[in-house]
Amino acid sequence: MTVLRVRCLHTPMTTERIADHVKFAYWVPNVSGGLVTSTIEHRTDWGYDYNVTLARTAENNGFEYALTQVRYEASYGAEYQHESTSFSLALLLATERLKVIAAVHPGLWQPGVLAKLGATADHLSAGRFAVNVVSGWFKDEFTHLGEPWLEHDERYRRSAEFLQVLRKIWTEDDVDFRGDFYRIHDFTLKPKPIHTPELFQGGNSTAARRNGGLYSDWYFSNGKDFTGITDQIVEVRDHARTVDREVSIGLNGFIIARDTEAEAREVLREIVAKANRPAVEGFRSAVQQAGSATGDKKGMWADSSFEDLVQYNDGFRTQLIGTPEQIAERIAAYRRRGVDLILGGFLHFQEEIEYFGAKVLPLVREIEAADSQETLSEYRVPVLS
Repeated sequence: MTVLRVRCLHTPMTTERIADHVKFAYWVPNVSGGLVTSTIEHRTDWGYDYNVTLARTAENNGFEYALTQVRYEASYGAEYQHESTSFSLALLLATERLKVIAAVHPGLWQPGVLAKLGATADHLSAGRFAVNVVSGWFKDEFTHLGEPWLEHDERYRRSAEFLQVLRKIWTEDDVDFRGDFYRIHDFTLKPKPIHTPELFQGGNSTAARRNGGLYSDWYFSNGKDFTGITDQIVEVRDHARTVDREVSIGLNGFIIARDTEAEAREVLREIVAKANRPAVEGFRSAVQQAGSATGDKKGMWADSSFEDLVQYNDGFRTQLIGTPEQIAERIAAYRRRGVDLILGGFLHFQEEIEYFGAKVLPLVREIEAADSQETLSEYRVPVLS
């Protein structure tokens, strides 16, 4: 008797889709202070030269994406900031394969203007420019620039329109859009992008999950454990299914990979022990209104502890801390739950991205290959001969 191995031919439910290979992105340190609000030494720099070297290192160590941060003025340990779209374009022109995601704020950007910039960036980078739509958490950035600070759900309604307008302008002619926040009249963009830029959107709230499912290509989550991310994936993909869409899922995680678990845990302990307490507490008071302002209390940072907020996107909660083997196993477990991309932050970016590429990523690929073989073995069909 011969045994044939065949793949399952049915299309899985949206909430059950599992990527063949998890992708990796890193936070671009284009703001000063690194990715933790702590006085611990961090061998990372926010300047252009350092970031060009880092981008080239990342694309040569298995990273497909980089995300530039958006801050408009000094806040909570980030004294200096490079603007995200211009910095993204600089990194795109300095690299060959890396896709760079520029974070932008609706309310501070007009979507037609950003669409024009995005089309040009697409042409200059051969399709590697992407956008992360950030609905906003830092009230002072808006009020200091004379812009209104909307309530939480209104910010996400504005973002929903922003996402729709961007996609329409990039893909349609004679665009007409009549929303509550944006009005576009018979507008045609020329040239259009060669490759429509990917649209990312983040958040934890019910409104953010709805936007992610209905309008974006990617949904970014703050750091979460297995239960937390699974709940979000199910809800986002449920929304996507109602309009016959697929949405990919990105998960933030602060990565501390060391030769032993004890070394990694000691680094985490020192980061928290040396936290800049006034800056963390200031950030905490500013952002936790974002969670409490939602009726169901699901907003970002709604249940974050002081220790969580030392890494300001809850990166410790993902628990990518330990040996390469431990981190690879945990990443694989997130992939099995539907995560498509890990957005990593690091203490010492340059050396730790190299370490990750050499020590962790190959183990992830080995586990994925083993998972694939196991899946195939489940569909062995006996053939009588």
